[in-house]
Amino acid sequence: MLNNPLILTLKLDTRHQQYFNSLRREHFPPERNYLDAHLTLFHHLPANEKRIIQAIIHTAANYAPMLLQVTGIKSIGNGVAFVMECSKLQALHKQLQQEWGAWLIPQDRQKLWPHITVQNKVNPEAAKELKQKLEQDFTPFGVTGIGLSLFEYQGGPWQWLEEFNFSR
Repeated sequence: MLNNPLILTLKLDTRHQQYFNSLRREHFPPERNYLDAHLTLFHHLPANEKRIIQAIIHTAANYAPMLLQVTGIKSIGNGVAFVMECSKLQALHKQLQQEWGAWLIPQDRQKLWPHITVQNKVNPEAAKELKQKLEQDFTPFGVTGIGLSLFEYQGGPWQWLEEFNFSR
């Protein structure tokens, strides 16, 4: 029986997951980097609500892998994130928001802002420098969302629980 909240992320294709992980390892403060790169869909879901897991299983079974466009690099104040766009991901998120409305915290009720943070918790000058460096060679590109990953939040680190591949 789990006690901590659950986190739901989009599972990316292996090549791009490795790319974002390498950037995160290189630019995230090591003492704070205890997670792989991730695109969070929901930050705080109830752990023992069976309908949450049922909805994840049903959603994954009814979606095909989806192409996301990495459209830019954005400052997040004390860090840098890659910004993504995908109407299918927005639709998936909105569908789950409607289904889970009673359980969502305010952050998870907001419109999804798909992004992957590769640097955070640094001073603004370091973040500005990395943003400029990444923008020099940046060309928009596509990544594939291949499923959903579920984690248990453990007060900082996350414990991986299960993956649900898109199978439609």
